[in-house]
Amino acid sequence: MDINWQFIISTLPLYQKAAWITIKLGFWGTLLSVIIGLVCSIILYFRIKVLKELVEIYVELSRNTPLLIQLFFLYFGLTKLGITMSETTCAITGLAFLGGSYMSEAFRSGIEAVSKTQIESGLSIGLSQTQLIRYVILPQAFAVTMPSLAANCIFLFKETSIVGAIAIAELMHVTQDVIGMYYQTFESLFMLVVAYLIIILPLSFLLSWLERKVRYAEFGN
Repeated sequence: MDINWQFIISTLPLYQKAAWITIKLGFWGTLLSVIIGLVCSIILYFRIKVLKELVEIYVELSRNTPLLIQLFFLYFGLTKLGITMSETTCAITGLAFLGGSYMSEAFRSGIEAVSKTQIESGLSIGLSQTQLIRYVILPQAFAVTMPSLAANCIFLFKETSIVGAIAIAELMHVTQDVIGMYYQTFESLFMLVVAYLIIILPLSFLLSWLERKVRYAEFGN
């Protein structure tokens, strides 16, 4: 099969622009999901009344509904309540909403892995709850949680391929448009695969390196 390299070169600017949009959505969606997950895991761990029940409902709702349905509800459904968001805001919110529940479970498992001896030792030397979380629980939980966090980060970057359903010109949306206009299916899909590899492979290597560093720190090396 002959590849139309001239077509690939001519459409490269479109894919470059779409790639930056994908990176932007993935970065902010992942960052917000980490924050949401961390807050939710702390609420679950300390069993804060009322908030604990709300977090449990959120986690079950988020993890058991598809991202596409969540995006449609945010983009189309909320307008019935007078709430209107831009496509970008809606996409980032959807990614954060979905990712936050997964991050929450990852952090919770890491926090629960911290031994009670460590926590009791921190309390015995007079640490407050805030100091206990910051200096004792989170550093150890982060080391345990890192593999799950890395997997969730990559998962969220790949989930950006869904947000084209609300007319955001990310990689998948641009690929569908290019195929529809020029009927160069193989070349368009080839560019799509290459673009995702360029984005996700470095991220995967970076997270793997960070995972190893954190694991060595966990054992005091």
